[in-house]
Amino acid sequence: MRRLLNTLYVTLPDSYISAKGDTLVVRANGSKELQVPILNLESVIVFGYKGVSPEAMSLCIENNVSLVFLTPNGQFKARVTGETKGNVHLRRTQYRWSDNEDKTLMLSQRFLYAKIVNAKTSIQRTLRDHPDRVNKERLESVITTLDRQLREVKNSRTMDQLRGVEGLAARQYFSIISEQVLVSKECFLFNGRTKRPPTDRLNALLSFLYTLLANDVTHAIESVGLDAQIGFLHRERSGRNSLALDLMEEFRVYLADRTALTLINRQQVTPEEFIQKESGAIFMKDDTRKTVLTEWQQRKRDEIRHPFLDEKIPVGLLPYAQAMLLARYMRGDLDDYPPFFWK
Repeated sequence: MRRLLNTLYVTLPDSYISAKGDTLVVRANGSKELQVPILNLESVIVFGYKGVSPEAMSLCIENNVSLVFLTPNGQFKARVTGETKGNVHLRRTQYRWSDNEDKTLMLSQRFLYAKIVNAKTSIQRTLRDHPDRVNKERLESVITTLDRQLREVKNSRTMDQLRGVEGLAARQYFSIISEQVLVSKECFLFNGRTKRPPTDRLNALLSFLYTLLANDVTHAIESVGLDAQIGFLHRERSGRNSLALDLMEEFRVYLADRTALTLINRQQVTPEEFIQKESGAIFMKDDTRKTVLTEWQQRKRDEIRHPFLDEKIPVGLLPYAQAMLLARYMRGDLDDYPPFFWK
């Protein structure tokens, strides 16, 4: 199994990334803040509009380290990678399958079924751990609805039907996500997903975590030789990593949503750590982003027994494990694609 490498998050203002030998050097305000061997890194994520030397960029490309640029608020701007690698026959299979209605429907059902199962598991855990602090009747009602929608996923015969089920399931799940907030409930109210820009604190936190997750999943997909832009549940759109969005569905609740709820419920992130712009958009403060990044990295180091591989792996390797299983299925090494189910 692949070794879990680190992601370098550069959040310091006025920082500049250069190369020295086989290391990256981060400087801010004229002084060296950090020097890290390139072999220890999987990706570098830069927040804001800071500089990267051509030598540092070349070092990243040569060592298959992705270089990602985000706005200070975490919105994706660009991703720099090296030469496309991987088995051309694997990618040709992926392209053929994406044009095949039966294969597209089957894989989309796998992704969506896992998403709904994991959403249901999250709600059940909240009921189990905090039965006296949540609206038990409302949560149980949503679980019943999700059970029905799982059957509808299996019975869908077209992509339009399946996407209709996806929309209904998402609305049901998000209708009670703020119910799982145990502190400062009135400050973390959630009235549906708003993205660009987020208009409440919970949306701001979720959008930031989804951006981090999307980068990890994209890197995992490319590392096994698949094309991150050619998806199934999410169709091709210029500049969009559709397969990454597909595979993300299995992890959104387990990795992103639960991390957001943990940060809030442990009061590691509080209502005062957000700012509201004149436009109504809400963003996290700089120190809050650092808190979230620290928790995200720690979460990725936790271990979990993979339900299909039946071995313990770091949580951060889940996207790689699922991308590997998807590639094996496309090569004919597996009879079916086994999505990730949180147990």
